[in-house]
This record gives sequence, C-alpha cells and structure tokens, in this order.
Amino acid sequence: MSVFDGLRARLDRLFPEEGGGGDARAYAAGLRDAVVEAKAAVGQMRDLLAASERDLVNERRQLEDAERRGQLAAGIDDAETAAVAGRFAARHRERVGVLERKIGVQREELALAERELEEMMGEFRSMQRGGTPRGAPPAAERAWRDIEAAGGARPETDLEGELLKARADRRLHEQAVEAQLAHLKKKLGKNE
Repeated sequence: MSVFDGLRARLDRLFPEEGGGGDARAYAAGLRDAVVEAKAAVGQMRDLLAASERDLVNERRQLEDAERRGQLAAGIDDAETAAVAGRFAARHRERVGVLERKIGVQREELALAERELEEMMGEFRSMQRGGTPRGAPPAAERAWRDIEAAGGARPETDLEGELLKARADRRLHEQAVEAQLAHLKKKLGKNE
C-alpha cells in the first residue's frame, strides 16, 4: 500500500463516491492536505532513489576494484589473493544486480506517485475553480449552487433553518404536553 492509497482512503471517507453526499468544503480541505502530504512523499521517494543510485555507483566502483585486484593477483601468480578478490567481486556483482533491480522498482513507483500527485493537483485546481468533488453528481451540485445563489441553503449547511425547525418542534411538543395535561385535569375533574 502506497502513501497515496492511504491519502485516497482518507479522501473517500470525506466524500464517498457512491453517495456523493459529503461536505465539499471538507473534501477540498482534505484534498489540499493530501496534496501537501503527497508532494512531501514524492520528494522523499526522489531522495531515496538518489541514495540508491549513489549506492549503485559505489558498488560498481568496488566491483571494478575487486576485479582489478584479482587480475593483478593472477598476473603475479598469487592464487590466494586472486581467490579472495574473486569472492569480493562476486559479492559486489550480486549487490550491483540487487541495486539495479531496486532502482528500477523505485523509478516505477516514483513515476506512479508523480502521476497520482498530478491527478490530485488537477482535481484540487478544478475544485478551486468551482468544480465538484470526485463522485459528486454535477447536475445536483449545480442545482444546489443555484439555490444558494437565490438565497436558499443546503440542509446540511442551513444552521438557521435547523434552529427554526428545532424551535418549532419544541413548541409543538410543549403544546402537546399542555393538551394532555388539560385532558387529564378535565378527566379528573380539576378544572381551574
């Protein structure tokens, strides 16, 4: 699982694709944070790749030295030194192979991460220009924007409407309680 999988999972929790009912502002804020984290992760991946490339250069140099020492030892008929140099050359050759494969994988991962970062940045730029979050139905989003432009509010962001509804519900509840109390008093014959 890459860093980007974790970032995408967090974004999906903010705005699930199938429902499209998440908070667009929270999604945009999460996307901005994810882009920042992704940029840092890509930078770290580049640093690790550069370190592996430096290790490969060093390993190749040590391989060349071991091979040269082995040839020199063989040239003066020093079998023991030639054997030791051969063992060292074999180890360095194996390490060079491992580092070459590692660098290949790191380059592929970096290319994938850079593409994912570019997608996230594109999505973020789109949202900054007023686009809809990934998974939001565009027609519904446009309709809500029209309603908001006309002075209306979305139910999930209409705090005043929620407050009025709560007051009306409380008033209805109080009236129902008073009606029940009056009915009980009448039934018990305690009209005041």
